[in-house]
Amino acid sequence: MSDRIRIVDACKNFGALKALNKVSLTVKAGETVVVIGPSGSGKSTLLRSVNRLEVLTSGDVWIDDDHVTNRNAEIRRIREEVGMVFQNFNLFPHLSVLGNITISPIKVKKTPRTQAEAKAMELLERVGLADKRDALPEQLSGGQKQRVAIARALAMEPKVMLFDEPTSALDPEMVKEVLDVMLDLAKGGMTMMVVTHEMGFAKAAADRVVFMDQGEIIESGTPQQLFAAAKNERTIKFLNHIL
Repeated sequence: MSDRIRIVDACKNFGALKALNKVSLTVKAGETVVVIGPSGSGKSTLLRSVNRLEVLTSGDVWIDDDHVTNRNAEIRRIREEVGMVFQNFNLFPHLSVLGNITISPIKVKKTPRTQAEAKAMELLERVGLADKRDALPEQLSGGQKQRVAIARALAMEPKVMLFDEPTSALDPEMVKEVLDVMLDLAKGGMTMMVVTHEMGFAKAAADRVVFMDQGEIIESGTPQQLFAAAKNERTIKFLNHIL
């Protein structure tokens, strides 16, 4: 498998704070990499640097042959191929569920409306929300909004999906319905990079788990290696605290 995402010596400074300190990471095509660690460890900053929502102080990011961190990169085109799901859904409140999912394919990709709507309905079936096509976001639960956000990202047919703590704003009983959709994507071979505190998801879906602390990757391995036989003291201390 080829490297789909390649991060080399990523550094990000916020004043004197080193949010990322020479972080290097690759994600192969079809691989799910889950990034864990305490708050403030640099996880979200690293994730957001992949599609240049966060501009690195130094270092390089590639997606396939696209040099994302090159100032001349066609960043709008690159972002069309990178789906991103945030903590807070970011749905358009005035648009229906169907409208939220079809707006980007129609406006950005110039997809004919009938084709975009047919694809949107396929995706709504996939996330279990076909009956909500005409609902407005305010009529949905948090878990439903997040599943719509995932469907919206998938409507652009991305080659990479980035998830930034997608369940952290949800009530506990709504977390599973979102994680089930993400697990289905992982099993289907979508290339995914996921920042999460959901260790059950990491165990079930990840090909590789990466533990970060203080802007650095401390340890990485398969879920079994990391959760059952972590080697670094900081990793062990973190896992003992949350498991």
